[in-house]
Amino acid sequence: RVLEVLRRELDWLARTSPPTGCAGLVSAIAWARDVPEDSILTGGGSSYLIYLALPRWLTADSRVLLLDPTYGEYAHVLERVIGCAVDRLVLDGREEYAVNLERLEEALRRNHDMVILVNPNSPTGRHAPADAMREVLRRAPVETRVWVDETYVEYAGPGQSLESLAANSENVIVCKSMSKVYALSGLRVAYLCAGPHQLEPLRAWTPPWAVGLPGQVAAVEALGDPGYYAARYRETHVLREELAVRLGGLGLRVIPGVANFLLCHLPEEAPEASAVVKACRLEGLFLRDASPMGTALGRRALRIAVKDGGTNDRMIQVLGAVLRRMEPGLGARFAEKAVV
Repeated sequence: RVLEVLRRELDWLARTSPPTGCAGLVSAIAWARDVPEDSILTGGGSSYLIYLALPRWLTADSRVLLLDPTYGEYAHVLERVIGCAVDRLVLDGREEYAVNLERLEEALRRNHDMVILVNPNSPTGRHAPADAMREVLRRAPVETRVWVDETYVEYAGPGQSLESLAANSENVIVCKSMSKVYALSGLRVAYLCAGPHQLEPLRAWTPPWAVGLPGQVAAVEALGDPGYYAARYRETHVLREELAVRLGGLGLRVIPGVANFLLCHLPEEAPEASAVVKACRLEGLFLRDASPMGTALGRRALRIAVKDGGTNDRMIQVLGAVLRRMEPGLGARFAEKAVV
């Protein structure tokens, strides 16, 4: 439906200015998420919103708590753009990088200006259930802003978003990108959900036409068909579990997650992730070296996207061949398990 409307209306979409404040898109989000319209602020992708909000809420004297590992963009903005102090809540690989909520709650008492949580987290794919998160966040100091990035939360199932909590909270902000769970990355659509008192100061800094007209139309169309996406999420879960088994057959340690990617650790005897990524790229397979995304990951962490069945087959073939070529004794031990 999204592609159909874009193709049908391309001429009009290309030459027409969008609604200045994304009014139709805001109404569609509010309807789909059952939150008030004044609790929504749209922007051209989550990066746009990160760069809009964080430098206006934080200064070089601020102190922020960040998960480790997590998106590298947050650390970049905090440390290199704003220049504030960053404390890291290091996630334990022996616990498969799950967020320990007791440790999180203890850290929340340390008077940070902001806490940034990505849930489900990237690159780990781990998700802390909404009910447990609500209890922890309700006890957080009201002076501490809590930013929850929920880019992948729809993969975790219905009722797992904290948007309703954020809309009625003094200090919780939910950041939602429509890039991943709606496959609209190129159209750059995202929004913040929070109490109006948090969003109003940001509206003054938000330029008109923050989301282009094709993005607004595509997002409204996508929000109107939740059944279609729910079916695709179920399909993704099946494909992810199948891919996890086959990656394990290549000797990788696979972290269980809920999103459309998998975090994997190469065996200790394998080359480092950067070398494997480079070798795979020469074969047309683009993987992500996840090692720079956190101190806890070591040098052999890969993040691998879940694709359709045929593409997953090809990924396994290429990765298996690369590992056997780079470390002949390694891939051969697992080749039989990896073959479909």
